[in-house]
Amino acid sequence: MKILVSADMEGATGVTWPADVLPGTPQWERCRAMFTSDVNAAALGFYDGGADEVLVNEAHWSMRNLLLEQLDDRVQMLTGRHKSLSMVEGIQHGDVDAVAFIGYHTGAGAEGVLAHTYLANSITGVWLNGVRASEGLLNAHVAAEYGVPVILVTGDDLTCKDAELYAPAARMVAVKDHVSRYAAVCRTPARTAADIRAAASEATALAVRHAPVTTGDGYTVQLEFDAEHLAAAATVVPGVARDGERRVAYTSGTMYEGIRTFKAVTTIVSSAVEEQYG
Repeated sequence: MKILVSADMEGATGVTWPADVLPGTPQWERCRAMFTSDVNAAALGFYDGGADEVLVNEAHWSMRNLLLEQLDDRVQMLTGRHKSLSMVEGIQHGDVDAVAFIGYHTGAGAEGVLAHTYLANSITGVWLNGVRASEGLLNAHVAAEYGVPVILVTGDDLTCKDAELYAPAARMVAVKDHVSRYAAVCRTPARTAADIRAAASEATALAVRHAPVTTGDGYTVQLEFDAEHLAAAATVVPGVARDGERRVAYTSGTMYEGIRTFKAVTTIVSSAVEEQYG
């Protein structure tokens, strides 16, 4: 049994504000250990539950944040950027039985600690087939297309609530309770590690591949930005068209195509953001 862990940082234990997750800051250095603790606890729990392999895919920022030397020796880690499926890279090879979303967060425009979707700012909302989408929801649809269930989600309490929409059977662990976008009531690393390990062990029983989920009508993605010129910039990507003054939309036949187009749009848009005026 092989479990893929998609590891983001904003939803990790103790993380509440931008400096906690921005590579190179003193706070980031401190929070890396807590992020690694969450991921390692999930891996240990999966091994407790009978998993043979755990592959951790780094999914935050530079994708070089986790401390490899602090992970269990049985774990393998995929680190670094420019991966075909970004946050869920590795799911496409047919050997993954389940995926866990560790350190996840709510989406752009929603309540939640460090809430955003791919870009830290600039995007004010994302919708998938008319439903407001977080990174978790988008990635869950990619996983479903490969027959892979989401079995564990960790983050703040609102992230766990969001996960009920796309992975209602999954085990959930809230490592902190939302107060504002930059504040939370946090549990200690020792407590969250114990909670995550126990939940992961239980979740392993859910690691059963299913038939790939597809839709004949495809997937329509809408993105809303905080400035008009960013919508204009996004239309450089083939198939992406204006859907309002600050909105764009595109339709893809598969979520594989959909998430790759999403990645292209966010890359183009981030390059169009000016330091002071956005």
